[in-house]
Amino acid sequence: MIDHIEDVVISFYAKGMSTQDISTQINELYGVNISSSTVSNITERVLIDVAEWQNRALDSTYLVVWLDGIVFKVRQDNKIINKCVYIIAGLNTIGKKEVLGLWINEQESASFWVKALTDLRVRGLQDIIIACSDNLSGLTQAIKAVFPETVTQLCIVHQIRNSLKKVPYKNRSEVAKDLKNIYEATNEEAAAQAFFGFEIKWGKTYPYICTSWKNNWDNLIPFLQYPMEIRKLIYTTNMIENLNRNVRKFTKNKTMFPTDDAVMKAVYLAIQNISKIWMQTIPNWISIANQFLILYPTRCKIIS
Repeated sequence: MIDHIEDVVISFYAKGMSTQDISTQINELYGVNISSSTVSNITERVLIDVAEWQNRALDSTYLVVWLDGIVFKVRQDNKIINKCVYIIAGLNTIGKKEVLGLWINEQESASFWVKALTDLRVRGLQDIIIACSDNLSGLTQAIKAVFPETVTQLCIVHQIRNSLKKVPYKNRSEVAKDLKNIYEATNEEAAAQAFFGFEIKWGKTYPYICTSWKNNWDNLIPFLQYPMEIRKLIYTTNMIENLNRNVRKFTKNKTMFPTDDAVMKAVYLAIQNISKIWMQTIPNWISIANQFLILYPTRCKIIS
């Protein structure tokens, strides 16, 4: 009976219920009084699962890796501060997505990302073909340091949003249309020509847009060298943002977490709930696999 109640407590916790709500629900279902602190103690056993999962062996190669983060409010030193749970997910060589690991930190930096990526190497990951992210601080440098052969692709959608942020409404649709000529270009050369035209037209009015695209150019346009099916996988971080939205559904009832461990438990359990659907084989897998084999014959031998 005790083991059953503990399993129910963890199940409720995984679905985003607060410790107080779980305590109330257990009392109504089983007539057993357990305090919120007891609920917390029961869920502590999840940390053993988290540790095992965080240290599990990984595949040697991932075709695409997506990196992103979710911000939570956490109590620390009698203050409530924002902390980010950084999530790295990958597309493996049988066409399925999986979450590779979680890290919690107050701020991004190259040294933080080097540590996270080195963790992946220690667990057996030897090669990442393409890494996709928003323009996270220090990430591109860290990827090049740990996985020097990896192609780094910044999210085009985030770049467009940032570009249009300060554009007045009257010009927004026209600026967006001209930016579209860049990222929907046939190839890198055509994209460069489109950007040249954009700069002539809008450079004096919105110099910050041109500066941003210039500064990030080498990490914005790599997707244009790939076939359309691969482009759709890497030009945006929608794949991992969809995962994050689902994690939010499980954690939305918790407005604040008492510790870092509490955050990790909640996110880990949410991912376990989501994984059955999220980890299904991606659409057009056979075609995508063949394209990777042609483009990277010596690095993708184990695709099946």
